[in-house]
Amino acid sequence: MLAFPEIRLGQSIELLKELHILTRDGKLNQDSRRKLKQVYHLCHFIEPLLAELDTPGSHPTLADHGAGKSYLGFILYDLFFKGRTTGHVYGVEARPELVEHARGLAGRLGFARMSFLNLRVEDAIDSPELPARIDMVTALHACDTATDDAIRFALHKQARFIILVPCCQAEVAAVLRARKNESFARTPLAELWRHPIHTREFGSQVTNALRCLQLEARGYQLTVTELVGWEHSLKNELIIARYTGTARSNAAARLEEILHLLNLDELHARFSP
Repeated sequence: MLAFPEIRLGQSIELLKELHILTRDGKLNQDSRRKLKQVYHLCHFIEPLLAELDTPGSHPTLADHGAGKSYLGFILYDLFFKGRTTGHVYGVEARPELVEHARGLAGRLGFARMSFLNLRVEDAIDSPELPARIDMVTALHACDTATDDAIRFALHKQARFIILVPCCQAEVAAVLRARKNESFARTPLAELWRHPIHTREFGSQVTNALRCLQLEARGYQLTVTELVGWEHSLKNELIIARYTGTARSNAAARLEEILHLLNLDELHARFSP
């Protein structure tokens, strides 16, 4: 029996090998230790929220968007769902080969309450393969517009918790870039995205701020923090949204004001609460 202080009691060794956290001969090298530390750090945020959902008679559901190899879904199933008799994890991924691989691994591990759907995030909202309500929605580094699509999915499914590590905030930056000359004539704030590197960085910051306002306008309370140290990843922002039903009173108005002030009115539909 392998024993490492970093590995939790009862974790699937086969899963850890498949995820390349353990080597095929069962060793845990320095890179693996760093990867495992990052996984546990994320689970530190998510597991208490899953525990809140795990009440008598409940059947907690989690949808992981842009799942890739379903790394997060498998780890959460192994740590949380495996020891319970109810609950289901859905992995939503557009690449069919990754979906097939995840299905095969779940079958070998006996993770019966996991489903892997070959869908784009935007198509998942109306898919009959998913239930009408989803308790928790996650999207970690989901590419293209998938983070915003995951937010719309979560709002449609009335999710109690939304966990986001945003990625690909290029859409706002593209509009800032395209309208830069016009913006210079409107506001001195355009100096904030005058240079290309600032356009990218400022666009990313604005995107995530707008996402936060969008969620606050729909009754979510937010925690925004970093996922891991900046030395590990530049895509490091972690947004945790908890549904309270009480909207921040000025969130929608602030969102509209920012869009107008930064000459981003054409993105109203993207961020509309």
